[in-house]
Amino acid sequence: MFPFWDEEDKLFEDLTPSLYSNAQNFVPAIDVYQTKDDVVVETALSGVKPEDVEISIENDVLTIKGQAKKETEIDEKNYYRKEMRTGSFHRSVVLPTHVISDKAEATSKDGVLKIAIPKAPESKIKTIKVKVEKK
Repeated sequence: MFPFWDEEDKLFEDLTPSLYSNAQNFVPAIDVYQTKDDVVVETALSGVKPEDVEISIENDVLTIKGQAKKETEIDEKNYYRKEMRTGSFHRSVVLPTHVISDKAEATSKDGVLKIAIPKAPESKIKTIKVKVEKK
C-alpha cells in the first residue's frame, strides 16, 4: 500500500548497519566514570564469552576488542528479522586521568563487563629556588 516505506526501511538499514544481520562488526556502548581511587569502564556485552574479550591499556587509552558469536545454526533465509549483534567489535576510549594500567581488573557479571583501573597519583609540582652564588 505504501511502497515508499520499504525504501525508507532500506535507507535506515544502510545508515545503521550494526543493527542488521549483514553487519560483521559493531561498536559496544560504554560508560566511563571515576570513583575516589579508580577510573571505571562498563560495557554491556551480553552473549559474549569473557574469554573472547581482549582488553589493553596504553598511554591512558583503553581498548576493548572481541568477538560475538552465535552458537545456533539457523539458515539465513528463515529469518524474518535478525538484529542480534554478531561479529567482531573494537572500542577505544581515552581515559579521563592517568592510570596505573598494570593494576587494572576486569570482571563480567550478567553480561556487563566492568573494568576498574587505579588512578595514578597526581604529580606534584616541585618548585626549585635559585641559589645565588657569592663571589
